[in-house]
Order: sequence, then structure tokens, then C-alpha cells
Amino acid sequence: MVMVLLVVGGLLVWYKESTSPVNQSSQAVIFVVKKGEGVRSIAARLKEEGLIRSPLGFFITVRLNDIAKGIQAGDFRLSTSMSAREVADGLTHGTIDSWITIPEGWRNGEVAMRISQELGIPEVEFLALAKEGYMFPDTYLVPKEASAEVVLAIFNRNFETKIKEELAAQIANSPYSLHQIITIASIVEREARFADDRPKVASVLLNRLEIGMPLQADATLQYIKGYDEATGKWWPQALSLDKELDSPYNTYLNTGLPPGPIANPGLAAIKAVLNPANTNYIYYVSEADGTTHFAENYDEHLQNIQKYLR
Repeated sequence: MVMVLLVVGGLLVWYKESTSPVNQSSQAVIFVVKKGEGVRSIAARLKEEGLIRSPLGFFITVRLNDIAKGIQAGDFRLSTSMSAREVADGLTHGTIDSWITIPEGWRNGEVAMRISQELGIPEVEFLALAKEGYMFPDTYLVPKEASAEVVLAIFNRNFETKIKEELAAQIANSPYSLHQIITIASIVEREARFADDRPKVASVLLNRLEIGMPLQADATLQYIKGYDEATGKWWPQALSLDKELDSPYNTYLNTGLPPGPIANPGLAAIKAVLNPANTNYIYYVSEADGTTHFAENYDEHLQNIQKYLR
């Protein structure tokens, strides 16, 4: 019995010591919890950064107090004067950054709405600075107090890394400029729902450009129409009468590329333009579920329309 008490007492002393503050310094340290990161990984990194005494002590504290499910991803201000329990509680609230996800194919108006909702930045401020097509779709960790300029800088830095650096050689070897590549990719992003179709849609657009044929992409008409107040949605359905819309973005009335991108394409769409399928396709139609059918001539195209759209 005495031995048991000694063991229990020793464990309690160890636990108290291992979960006490590292020191009394009040200097703040920024600690980032990654999305999907487990408690063991967090505990190990907290120890590495000198914010806790013992990963095991921290892990036990989290488990005993049922804190694990409340830990958030993001940036947190912590200090070595905090106990393990205070550190654990601190990771459940008060993140100083926001995770913001920009899906592939969103136009800047949609991005501006998301930024406004998450950070309170007026949409007009963001849109005054944002360049269509260059808000690279990704998940970003953005300071909650960030200005429109700071957000744009974060987005632009990611674009520079993911596109201009990683794809530099392919872009340099392309017959098209970066702006043209992004413009074509933005159309591919909006026109092709499935990954396997992107290189084929890219080939159609490039084949049409080569022979001077209008692109005739419905997505460009949707871009012109903008936000539909009646439905409260972007990208309203393109109608036959929309083919007469007076706009340089109307790819039914105008040959060549529109003045710029119509959306922010993802990496796969950009790669599809740089590495298109080798085809003679110049037509395609898409079913309601996004399935796309391609044709090399107008007769085949009409057959696809009859077969899949009527």
C-alpha cells in the first residue's frame, strides 16, 4: 500500500512539474497548428519550440480535459509563462489568422465576397486591386486584421511560386504569353468539369485559335452576364440571345482570345493548356452532368447534339 502511494504520489509530482510553465517570460510566440494535425504532432512541436516541458504531459492534459476536438488550425499567440493546460486551451480559440479557401474557377467577384465575409474587407477595395486570373485557387492562412493589399500580396506570392517558378520552363517554351495561357486556362476551368476532359477542351480551344475560328465558349457569356440578382448566383446560364451581347469577352462574336481571364484557373487547367491532348477536335458539347463529347467536324458535332442534348 505504501509503495502504491509512493508511485501515485511520484506520478502526481511528475505531472504537476511536466505541465507547469517553462518559465515566467511573457514574450509572445506565434505557433501555427496545421490543418488536420494530430495532438501528438502538436505536442512534439510545442516542445521543440520551448513552449511546454513535456509532450506526454501536454498529451495527457488534452486527453483528461477532452480538449482535442476543440483545437483549431491557425496561428496562436502563446508564451512560456503558460501552463500546459493554458496552452491547450489557447489552441481552442483566439486564432489570429483565418483559413480561407478559394475554389478553382471562381471569378474575382466571388473571391471578393469570400474575403469580405471572412475578413470584413469591403469588396470594392479588394476588386480595385485584384487581377482576374491571378488569384491562385488554394487554401490560405491570412491574418484577420489584414488589409486588401496584404491579402493580395499573399495571393500573388503563391501565384509566383506555384505558376511562374514551378512552370517557368513550360511557359517559356509555349507559343503563348503567360497572360494568354492564364486566359485560355480560365476558359478550360469553366468549360471542363472533369480532370480527364481538361486537356481535350484545351486542345479544342487551341485548335480553333490556330485556324482563326471563334472559341464560342458559353463560359465567356456567363462572365459577361456577371452576378444574377434574381437567383443570387454567379455564372448564370448562357442563353441563345446572349450570343449577341456586345462585349470583347463575347467569343461568339469575336475571334481570338478575350481581353483577359474570365476566372481564376487552378493548376490542372493551366497544365492542360501547356500540355493539351493531341487531337483534331474543334467541337464539344457537355451534358447536364458535365460529361463532354468531342467531334472533329460539324457533322459529328450535330450528331453529338442530337444524341446527348435532345
